[in-house]
Amino acid sequence: MNYSRFITQISKNRKPSLIRELFETLTNASPELVFMAGGMPNPQMFPFQAASITLKDGRALTLHPKLMNDCLQYGPTSGYPPLVKHLKTLTQKLHDPPRWADTDLIVTSGSQDGLCKAIEMMIKPGDYFATQEPCYTGTLSILHPYDLRYVPVEGDRDGMKPEALRAALAPWKPEAARDAVDDVPKVLYVNPNACNPTGVSLTEERRHEIYQIASDYNLIILEDDPYYFVQFGDIKDYPPSFLSMDTDGRVLRFDSLSKILSSGIRIGFVTGPKPLIQRILLHEQASVLHANSLSQVLVSELLTLWGEDGFFKHTHSVQEFYLQQRNAMVKAAEQHLTGLCEWAVPTGGMFLWLKVNKVPDTWDMILERALKKNVILLPGKAFMCDQSQPSTYMRAAFSLITPEQMNIGLQNLAELIREEMTLV
Repeated sequence: MNYSRFITQISKNRKPSLIRELFETLTNASPELVFMAGGMPNPQMFPFQAASITLKDGRALTLHPKLMNDCLQYGPTSGYPPLVKHLKTLTQKLHDPPRWADTDLIVTSGSQDGLCKAIEMMIKPGDYFATQEPCYTGTLSILHPYDLRYVPVEGDRDGMKPEALRAALAPWKPEAARDAVDDVPKVLYVNPNACNPTGVSLTEERRHEIYQIASDYNLIILEDDPYYFVQFGDIKDYPPSFLSMDTDGRVLRFDSLSKILSSGIRIGFVTGPKPLIQRILLHEQASVLHANSLSQVLVSELLTLWGEDGFFKHTHSVQEFYLQQRNAMVKAAEQHLTGLCEWAVPTGGMFLWLKVNKVPDTWDMILERALKKNVILLPGKAFMCDQSQPSTYMRAAFSLITPEQMNIGLQNLAELIREEMTLV
């Protein structure tokens, strides 16, 4: 596949950092190598010697002095090698990418960091950009400064509609996308599982249809999947990822450990075609150099201690917890919001996407009046490409609150909606 169409001039202008490239030689360097190329601080001057971190099961992760040096020293831009090995093994097991020999992986400072760099690599101001709508607010925050011409694609309870995607792309001819034509969309952004904010997941049939459309129109699929491990159901029954069906080399997949290990460690990873991962790596070399070393070593040691079985045991417990949270939230919604709102039961994730029946726009209701009722949500307009238009939707997060708080919050919300209806 020819990727020249997808790489902006800014990204093409990026050159390898000589220091960073030479640093990579240290990974498998001879003990006799005298490395005088980089300004690496001497670990003898680091004030930290060792650390022990207690896990919830009572076991401890011990960071002995050698590991502590790895935690505190500069590392390879692609990621801490033992962690990269863990993540590649996990990716092969879960997704079995058909073009694995031509695929690479880079660790980033959370998946949002990787997504931001991928967009900078492919998008220039004024481009057309195809995306699910509603769309994750963090992605829109990346996109809005580019003053893009959005190509929004609607969905339903089964995720993005393939027929809506074809209709949205109808103004262009597929053959035009084979050339470097400026106004032909190059990218399709999608949350395939437990979509943020709707909580719905794409069916397997629709995934195959969407991949075929992307192939017809020569689109790169940005598969942003932070809730992969927060799907409600047996992992054996998860629908296949776009990466798992990528025979063309047109999928960049963004994974996150924020929802299953810790949001504060800021560890994500991007998997995709080597030429595109290389451009992201060059950006990483010039920006943060690499993801946080302490976080990378900590996660790597945790995965080593757990082993594969321990990791999946943990992710299963995460799924079970959020499933119980979802059930409590839906029960509270049924009790307090029936007749006032409509919703689809989330298939995963942390959110309930509510449509208010008789309030044409939730923006002022939420931002100006909800706090007085001791409840706060996000108005639906924040998830729309054109935020000048009204939205009857709002997003309620159930991840952090107790079932008792859900009842109180949604009862207060119901009162707010009834009051709002008198103002319309």
